[in-house]
Formats: sequence, structure tokens, C-alpha cells
Amino acid sequence: MLVIAGELGIHIHLSKRVLSAFQDDADRKSVTVHETDRATMEAGDAVAAVGGDGTMLSAAGLARPIQRPLLGINSGKLGFLANIQRQDLSVALHDVASGNYELDTRNFIEAEFSNGEIHYALNEFVFSRHGSVSMITLSAEYDGEFINRYWADGVIVSSPTGSTAYNLSTGGPIVVPQTDVMVLTPISPHTLTTRPLVLPCEKDLTIRVDPADQKVLFSGDGNNHDLPAVSPEVKIRKSASIMQLIKLSGQSYFETLRNKLMWGADMRDER
Repeated sequence: MLVIAGELGIHIHLSKRVLSAFQDDADRKSVTVHETDRATMEAGDAVAAVGGDGTMLSAAGLARPIQRPLLGINSGKLGFLANIQRQDLSVALHDVASGNYELDTRNFIEAEFSNGEIHYALNEFVFSRHGSVSMITLSAEYDGEFINRYWADGVIVSSPTGSTAYNLSTGGPIVVPQTDVMVLTPISPHTLTTRPLVLPCEKDLTIRVDPADQKVLFSGDGNNHDLPAVSPEVKIRKSASIMQLIKLSGQSYFETLRNKLMWGADMRDER
């Protein structure tokens, strides 16, 4: 990667934490090393995240306060966000260097605790049972109106970007990223008629731990956060914070769905 960047006149900024991954890369003339990830991101014009979607989520969280666009290079498995394959890296970097790309804007969602604490997620917030095999009970309200009381292993509140992640695995719908909605999806609900719900994101969705003494794990994009011991309720809404994903010429969301989820593929052809 450093060799290709050097040939294209792209200057690379690396943090000491990830420097070892590039020890065998030949060209170091176009590289500056920084002490921290934050300093590294602030020094560059864009952030390249090499890994899977988990790496992209971590990079998005770090880049959120400084608003740097993200280039996702997939070295993981599925990769909906990290959608540039390693074999296409040379072409991708050439397109970025020549300005042949678009910025695909995605909104974060934010969760406000009853104590005023705020957390952000690009994909989803998850309420799940913690330290027990017993189900938990959660109440949901939208704009102050009661929706349902869920008796389940938990619930997921997903952004459109996160609809192809945990939400999809639990039977939730795929939502086109530019759609202004949130998806409320129960995890293994005890009532079979309890289904995922798509909600406008203009108002607050409130999830309340009810009763409050249950052991509930709350996480945003895989990062755990302690719920307030008193009045454990969370208001979730669309955030003003955005992530800009570098989208190369010819890339299509629906093409990504077809390729990643193998839509239209005939498994008999593999025999």
C-alpha cells in the first residue's frame, strides 16, 4: 500500500500503533508517523481503514469529531462498509488521487442517557441480557407514545447503515442508507407476532429497562456503556454527526447487496 501511495504522490500518515503492520513495505519516504490515532487522522485529508466492517466502525468513531472521509479497504469477510477489495487497491488509490470519487454521507445515531450522557453509533445500539440466561423486559416509546413491552433476549435499534449488520441477522429489514428512519428489532422475542418496526427518525425513540433492577448490557457498535443505575432509560435519535464514505466511480449499493448476499445466485452452479 505504501509503495502504491508513494508512486501516486499520496503522503501516508500512520500511528505508532499500526506501524508494525507495514514493516515489510518498501517505501517509507511518503510516510509520517504519529503518536496517536487522533493525531494521525487530523494530519490527513482522508482516513483509510484496512480490515473489515468492525475496523470501519472503529475508524468512523475516531473520525467523527474531526470529520474526515473514510476509504474502506476490505481484508475481512463480508465488508459492506469496507467495500474495496485488496486486488483493486491500486486502481482505488489512483482514483482517489485523481479526485475520481464521490462522498456517500451516512448519519450516526445517538443515545442520550437519563443522566445526560450521550453516545454515538454508526450501525446500531443493542440492549441485551447480561450474565443470565433469563430474558429481559424492555419498554419502547416513540415521541412519548407507548409502542410495546418486549420480553426477549434484547432489542436492536439500527440506523439504515446498520440494517445489513446485526439487524439483518435477527430478521430485520434491509434499509437503503439514505432513508431517514430507525429500525427497532427484537432479539428472539417470546411472542412470535412481535416483529421489527421501522420508525421515522425525526422524534426520539425511548427504550426503558422495566423493571429497572434487571441486568442489561447496552452497547453501541460493539462498545459497551454502563446504563445509569437510577432511571435506566435511553432516548435514541438521528444524530447531526455524519460519516462520509469515499465511493469510487461505478460502485452501487444494490450491486454490493447482490454480490455480498449472493442475490440471484444458483447454488447448483457450485456443484
